[in-house]
Amino acid sequence: MRSRSGHNIEAWALLIFYTMLVITMAIEVLRRELFAYSSIWGEEIVRYSFIYLAWIGASAAVRDRAHIRIDVLFNFCPVKVKAALYILGDLVMLGVAIIALIWSMDSVLTAIKFGSVTHGLRVPFALFLFAVPLGFSLMTYRLLQSINFDVQCFREGKAPFEGGQLFDEEHSS
Repeated sequence: MRSRSGHNIEAWALLIFYTMLVITMAIEVLRRELFAYSSIWGEEIVRYSFIYLAWIGASAAVRDRAHIRIDVLFNFCPVKVKAALYILGDLVMLGVAIIALIWSMDSVLTAIKFGSVTHGLRVPFALFLFAVPLGFSLMTYRLLQSINFDVQCFREGKAPFEGGQLFDEEHSS
């Protein structure tokens, strides 16, 4: 079984941002329908909660190997080859995540340098831009865990963790 260290990091963050999004959106819909008035801050909270949901969700997908991949050929590979292919895929993804992390920090640092604030909430815009480097940081962490686990599987000749399948037998009924 795959290591679950820090398993709930993304789950709790996703719950918090999803709750903020739903509650704020419900309040804004009621305000708009009952009072013919809406706020600019509500729209911003929903927008930025959604952005954080997307990036933290991407990390959760990496953790659970639930991201999109074409793995039909993996079914015909021996266990060690399958583990090696997962390691190779994770290494490529790790390289991309590190590059994206570095590049995404530029916009955060620029927003800090110029003191940019959001229009409605009047809070530092860098707080919201930070969703992207946070997502890539979490992905990097999860990819390092995955690579470590897959290397152990490769050495021991065990099948690597493959994540869930879209059409699992146990879920169809």
